[in-house]
Amino acid sequence: MAHFDFPLDELESYRPTLPEPDDFDVFWQETLAQQEGFGLAATFDPVPNGLVTIDTFDVTFAGYGGHPVRGWFHLPVTRTGPLPVVVEYLGYGSGRGAPHEIRLWADAGYAHFVMDTRGQGAETPDPDPASGDIAAPGFLTRGVLDPLRYYYRRLYTDAVRAVAAVRTHPDVDPARVVVTGTSQGGGIALAAAGLVPDLVAAMPDVPFLCHFPRATTITDMPPYDEVTRFVKRHREHAATVTRTLSYFDAATLARRANAPTLFSVGLMDRICPPSTVYAAFNHYGAERNVDQSGKQIRVYPFNDHEGGGPAHEVVKLEWLADQLETSV
Repeated sequence: MAHFDFPLDELESYRPTLPEPDDFDVFWQETLAQQEGFGLAATFDPVPNGLVTIDTFDVTFAGYGGHPVRGWFHLPVTRTGPLPVVVEYLGYGSGRGAPHEIRLWADAGYAHFVMDTRGQGAETPDPDPASGDIAAPGFLTRGVLDPLRYYYRRLYTDAVRAVAAVRTHPDVDPARVVVTGTSQGGGIALAAAGLVPDLVAAMPDVPFLCHFPRATTITDMPPYDEVTRFVKRHREHAATVTRTLSYFDAATLARRANAPTLFSVGLMDRICPPSTVYAAFNHYGAERNVDQSGKQIRVYPFNDHEGGGPAHEVVKLEWLADQLETSV
C-alpha cells in the first residue's frame, strides 16, 4: 500500500466546494419534524452480559417512521449521579453483536449506547417501505433516485432519535452527549453532529459518506463502488444520483456542527480516501464559526482503513476526558 491521494500539506488546506441543494436545510428540518408524531417509546430492558463491572440493557426506540431500532446501553456497575453518554454508530454492514462486544466507553466510566444499524445488523429489520426502486447490492443506492426515499434519510434520522432516546434514561446527563463511530459510523456521527445542535463532542474515525463527488471517482473500493456500478449501468440516472447524494453528504452536514471534534484519518486509506476525510474536517463547523482550537485531526500516515486502531482509542479517551472536564 502507498500514498495515492493529495500530499499532506495539500490535504490540510483542501476545502472543496460541496454541492448543496437550495432546500438542504428545509429538507432536514422537515424530515426531523415529521418524526415528532412518533413517540420515542424508548425501553431499556436489563440483559445478562457475563461481566461484573458493566450493566447492559437491551434498548428499543422508535426511529424513522416509528420503525423499531435496537441497541445496547451499557453502564458501569459502580456509578453515582447522571453520567456523560457516548453514542456509538457502527461501520458498514455491522450489527451491535453480543452484549459484551462493544463496551470501551462503559469500561472508561461513561454511559455507552451502541445503536444497531437498520437492515445491517441482526436486530433491526428495515422493511424499506420507501425505497422499492432499482439499486445495486448493498445500501448505498437504496432509494437513490429520490432523496425522500433514500436509505440514509432513515438512518441519519435514527441516529438523531437515538440521541433523544438515550437522553431519557435517568442515569444519563442529557447535557453531556458525545457521538462517535468508525467508517460508516464516523459518517453517521458527523450527520448527527450537524443535526443535533447541543452535543458536547463528536469523534468521527476514518469517516465514510463524505464528499461523494470525489469519493466515487477516486476509489473503486466498496462501498463507494456501489454508486459507480449503479451509474455505470444506469447512465440516464447520473444527475439524479448526484443530486440525491448531495442531501446526505456528511461533509455538508458537518458544516452545521458546533461541538468540539476529534477526527482520525489513514493516509493510505483506499476505502475512505484522505481527501474525503479532510473535506469534512476542513469544512466542519464552518456555518457555526467553530473555533479552530475545537477541531483536531490525528493523522496515521502508514495506515489504511484501520486508521489508528487501538492506539487511537487511547487518544480518544484522553481527548474526551479533557473535553468533558472543560465543559463542566
